[in-house]
Amino acid sequence: MTTQSQSGGAMQTDRILNIKLSSVNVPLTTAVSDAKVLTGRQKALDEVALLFAEIETEQGFNGLGFTYTLRTGGPAQFAHAKEIAPLLIGEDPNDIARLWGKMVWAGASVGRSGLATQAIAAIDTALWDMKAKRAGLSLAKLLGAHRDEVRCYNTSGGYLQASIDEMLDKSSQSLARGIGGVKMKVGHPDRKVDLQRVDAVRKHLGDNVPLMVDANQQWDRTTALRMGRVLEQYNLQWIEEPLDAYDVEGHRALSAQLDTPIGTGEMLTSVNEVADYIQKGAIDLVMHDAPRVGGITPFLKVAKMAENHGLMMAPHFVMEIHLHLAAAYAHETWVEHFEWLEPVFNERLEIRNGHMIVPTRPGLGFTLHEQVRSWTVAQYKTGQGK
Repeated sequence: MTTQSQSGGAMQTDRILNIKLSSVNVPLTTAVSDAKVLTGRQKALDEVALLFAEIETEQGFNGLGFTYTLRTGGPAQFAHAKEIAPLLIGEDPNDIARLWGKMVWAGASVGRSGLATQAIAAIDTALWDMKAKRAGLSLAKLLGAHRDEVRCYNTSGGYLQASIDEMLDKSSQSLARGIGGVKMKVGHPDRKVDLQRVDAVRKHLGDNVPLMVDANQQWDRTTALRMGRVLEQYNLQWIEEPLDAYDVEGHRALSAQLDTPIGTGEMLTSVNEVADYIQKGAIDLVMHDAPRVGGITPFLKVAKMAENHGLMMAPHFVMEIHLHLAAAYAHETWVEHFEWLEPVFNERLEIRNGHMIVPTRPGLGFTLHEQVRSWTVAQYKTGQGK
């Protein structure tokens, strides 16, 4: 198979030559706790497990992609990626949709969602990074950007282990850095504690700074409705994950009864799971996560459905990927600021006037810092030139 060059001559199809996978554990400066920790369902988070995929072609093009997991699953993602990566050697890297299907069906016995799609996400993202680099465009421009900057908010300063004074200090630091909003965790077993913390942060920020809360799935339907009604007075930008991630009907009913927008999606790991929320009108903003849903290819499918329903979008975590995807979304978008992964990359994202600036560098616009070597726990290479 050949393609046409701009001058009209035949251009030989490129092929994937090598794929390198790296399992990397990035430590956090301070362990953090959300409502899942306080309810005893999870341990405090002290590191982020990353799976990187680096792809090289016969013509010398390269792509970098990654996925992640929190608390558990890093070795399992790496093991699954090792099994499917060799299937792409010799393939045309431009056939991204077909290759995604090839990878997901190769591992269909363990499911076409969950860990399997999360492992695929690293490779899929690397293919998109390469495609944008070949075009000499940022990923946002390749996808068709609607904006060159996206509103951003900080989450890392609002976890439940932090005292009120710590939260207030971190929120001031975020605003001083140019970040446009603040999200804080709720879902404390003592609801009065939640309300005290929200009240303190709102008074500190004033009425005009966007404030969001995230319950991390730890409320039941009754608690979510009662808390939602009390929280209406704080003019929140949204309430995130008030209920279990698979309670579509509960989210639909809650969204219908509250003025505050309701969002969820970060824990869903397939297009169909997120589509169920969109098609049933169960949320006001979609918060799906490219690494968790299977990469950029399925993320874009969800985004198109959400766009057709006029929903806001605020992708979860990994701003390094989601900034580009949010910039290419037609309706109102937000991107979530976490500094946790900044030590991994040589480049930094620019933030000013409440917005994160889309980098103009080709592809995602990131290269790995040499420090990543010290955090690497496993590597695997496959290909003709390995």
